[in-house]
Order: sequence, then C-alpha cells, then structure tokens
Amino acid sequence: MDHLTPLVAFHISAALLALTLGAVMFARPKGTQSHRLIGRIWVASLAATAFGSFWIRHNGHFSWIHLLSAWTLFGLAMAVWNARRGNIQAHRGWMIGLYMGLAIAGAFTLLPSRLLGSLVFGL
Repeated sequence: MDHLTPLVAFHISAALLALTLGAVMFARPKGTQSHRLIGRIWVASLAATAFGSFWIRHNGHFSWIHLLSAWTLFGLAMAVWNARRGNIQAHRGWMIGLYMGLAIAGAFTLLPSRLLGSLVFGL
C-alpha cells in the first residue's frame, strides 16, 4: 500500500485520537466521571485503530504488525475487565502498556520508508 486510502485515513485518525486522549488521561485525575467517559472514548478509538488494521494489508497479506493489533484488543479487554473488577493496579498497568505500545508503533510509522513518514516529511 503506497497511498492514503479512506481506510488508512480512518486508521490514522483513530490512532491520533487515541494518542491525544491518552495524553489527556495521564494529566487528569483518575476515578472521576470524566475519567470514565474519556477512557471509554479512548478504548473505542484504540479498538477502532486495531480493528481497522486488519483490513490494511500489504499485497493482500497480514504482516507481523497485525499481531500487535490482536495483542492490543486482548489488552483492552484485560484493562476493562480489571477496572470493572476493581483491580485498579492491573488496569493501570494494561493502560500504560497499551499507550506506550501505541506511541512506539506511531513513532515507527514516521520512518521515511513508511507511508505516514513520507507524507509528513515529504520524502
């Protein structure tokens, strides 16, 4: 894939929303109603990012990055499950790990050989 399709644009938009909301969540108080609301939107945006990736393939094939998408969906389920059970320490660990994974994956998309990197840096 070497161009920006509507699916890729959706994937990038959902990821940027998740990246932004995650940063907001780190700065805000935890356990409040707004934390829960923003958290739900964050989970939805990260899930949309991960689910959307399964339709983005190189020459019709999955790549190793799709394993990260599957792990992300599992991690989101674990984070929500732990929050609902009251295991806030595990919830926090999953959420921080997922956010770090998102940030690292996003950084790799800025490599000059990647679509987003070439769009951003004009290479």
